Amino acid sequence: MDPCSFSSSTRCVTKHLNLNLHVDFERHVIRAKVALTVEALEDRFNTLTLDTRDLKIVSVSANGQAAQFTMGSKHSFKGTSLDITLPFDLSRGQHVIVEVTYETSPSATALQWLAPEQTAGKKQPYLFSQCQAHHCRSMVPCQDSPSVKHTYYAQVSVPKDLVAVMSAMRDGQEVDPQDNNRIVYRFRQPVPMPSYLIAIVVGALESREIGPRSRVWSETEFVDKAAFEFSETETMLKTAEDLAGPYVWGQYDILVLPPSFPYGGMENPCLTFATPTLLVIAHEISHSWTGNLVTNKTWEHFWLNEGHTVYLERMIGRCMESEQFRQFKAIGGWKDLQDSVNTFGANNPLTNLIPSLQDVDPDDAFSSVPYEKGFALLYHLEELMGGPEVFMGFVKSYIQLFAYSSVTTDEWKNYLFTYFKDKVDLLNKVDWNAWMFTPGMPPVKPQYDTTLADACIALVQKWIKAKDQDLSSFKDSDVKSLSSHQLIEFLSLLLQEDPLPLTHVKQMQEVYGLNTYMNSEIRFRWLRLCVRSKWEEAVPMALKMATEQGRMKFTRPLFREVFNFEKYRSEAVSVFLAHRAEMHPVTAGLVAKDLKVDASNTTSL
Repeated sequence: MDPCSFSSSTRCVTKHLNLNLHVDFERHVIRAKVALTVEALEDRFNTLTLDTRDLKIVSVSANGQAAQFTMGSKHSFKGTSLDITLPFDLSRGQHVIVEVTYETSPSATALQWLAPEQTAGKKQPYLFSQCQAHHCRSMVPCQDSPSVKHTYYAQVSVPKDLVAVMSAMRDGQEVDPQDNNRIVYRFRQPVPMPSYLIAIVVGALESREIGPRSRVWSETEFVDKAAFEFSETETMLKTAEDLAGPYVWGQYDILVLPPSFPYGGMENPCLTFATPTLLVIAHEISHSWTGNLVTNKTWEHFWLNEGHTVYLERMIGRCMESEQFRQFKAIGGWKDLQDSVNTFGANNPLTNLIPSLQDVDPDDAFSSVPYEKGFALLYHLEELMGGPEVFMGFVKSYIQLFAYSSVTTDEWKNYLFTYFKDKVDLLNKVDWNAWMFTPGMPPVKPQYDTTLADACIALVQKWIKAKDQDLSSFKDSDVKSLSSHQLIEFLSLLLQEDPLPLTHVKQMQEVYGLNTYMNSEIRFRWLRLCVRSKWEEAVPMALKMATEQGRMKFTRPLFREVFNFEKYRSEAVSVFLAHRAEMHPVTAGLVAKDLKVDASNTTSL
């Protein structure tokens, strides 16, 4: 059973969704009709439950006949069950089309409505969705569990100056027959996928071709820059296909979102969402296989999505750069894992590879753990089983076997033992319980090749050991010889140490000029370092970065650092309160918890 869903996928499963959406920017709602094709999995089937959250249900019908429905009581994060009684019985294997007419709420957690002034163009409003993990139910009544996969078709009516795109193949457009000031865009998704991958964007969008099966979409202001930044997309897709098998989704487009999007990227099929701060698309590309094609059955097995995706992403890096580059990335990932474990606490069960999510909001459980503890386990197994080529053979085989389905860790593990049947004695030596069900850092730390990290480590040591009289020995050539990846690593390593004296941080700025770096991964770490060393001049810069973009990876730690600087604690809170209304609802809710602010009224009105 999925602890995060009211619907039961053992009694019936959704096979297809047909969506009719009318996007209303005046009222910040979507007026909609969804027809779900549902297959009964038992005889005498006549009741079904769908997930909803803050939806206004107008009517329900089954095969065109009116159907009775009731709404359950509201749960804090699961929303409300929609219990439907069919006017007839189905036997196992029969299909019924259940049609629900409804309207979303202005506070729907899946949707963020941006006023024109929150966009790049400043003239038109903008709407985007983010359904992972359990927010689709606030946009569409559905079986909102990754254990259920279905195809979908959609028709979306929007004002005629705007463009709609979805996580599907585009299927034409026409003037809205009901209103000639609007256009209806059509989409079809012929590959079965879970509800959390349904996605929509409406805005003043333009696109540019960047490859034979790829376009980049964004507001006019960003589109040429984005086309340049993502020009390697086709090379990466081909590299991924060589590793994991054919790309089955047809189109691979990238949509560059406004800066308030809470994640770095979202692997929506046919249309990856990326923030302006996302530098590498390899992770989202990899999800086309691990996550979208083979999906975790519940969010407790999220590491199957993310650990394998990081593994595949780093294999792409190995093919396109070098094995040393992959090793270097793995070292950085281990540090991110250490950070997450420190933030949650080493005994926190949410740092388990497989956490229990009974009565836990999946948004609260989100961290680097499934990504980097998952990767560390796969890398450990790679070393045990005979190296990258051997283990990638298993990963590819696992993807092909479980394609189009949803899996649990047990199914993955059973296949691992089957695939490596002549190495079972080695697999039995793995401390599976420590890896899967024990909080904190993994039981084994892999020995990564430190070649590219050594220069970073040496420079960190020099700064830590430096006395005030040594500060004149640092030169700008120290960092000029490092790649941006290495500079990020240098700052990450410093963040793991005790705060540097303020004199040192000021000298670092004097010599390296880090304030002028606009690479967000560098700037984020540099500003955290400055605030930790109590450099007051950095506080406004940190709060500016925390609010001018909304990626939680940056926004939450920056607010936390300022909050922990006692003198500026109230400043952190007042800046958050001033910006809360324009923040994404998920981000606002989590920052409120971080800053111990009353979490009520975090809606994005």
